[in-house]
Amino acid sequence: MILNTFPPTLKQAPIWIVAFSALVLGTAYFFEHVLGVLPCALCEYQRLVWWLAMGLAGVVYYLRARPGLMAVGLATVGLTLLGGAGLAGFHVGVERQWWAGPSACSGGGFDTTDIDALRAAIMAAPVIRCDDVAWSLFGISMAGYNMVLSLAAAAGVAAVFAKRGS
Repeated sequence: MILNTFPPTLKQAPIWIVAFSALVLGTAYFFEHVLGVLPCALCEYQRLVWWLAMGLAGVVYYLRARPGLMAVGLATVGLTLLGGAGLAGFHVGVERQWWAGPSACSGGGFDTTDIDALRAAIMAAPVIRCDDVAWSLFGISMAGYNMVLSLAAAAGVAAVFAKRGS
């Protein structure tokens, strides 16, 4: 069974990554849509990394008959996750005022062609600041947890290659 093997084999790793990415994204969307914790622009970018990792892992899964391509694809997923950890780390620095964040930290787009409706929507839209911590647990913000999870997932990918090489 797949849950009895850690680190997973090269052929099992994409399934782990898809499941882990879905869990992280599901948690983020739960916080947004159920608990009302709205994401800032950097939060949205961090979600895109998980979507990308999940999509790439899906492609890697279909390459399982070609181990060489599968290994290259899985390495790409690992690098994507490391990039996500870097982005989350940047966000943590913005939250702690170690450096400035992007000037356009606001949420959501609008689907309208009526200029008056667009203006009203812009004026009524809440501005979600990237340097404000919307939620934390034990002094660690969601961006901090995302950094830890991204690093853990990237380490899991590295463990697959370490196991494969031994």
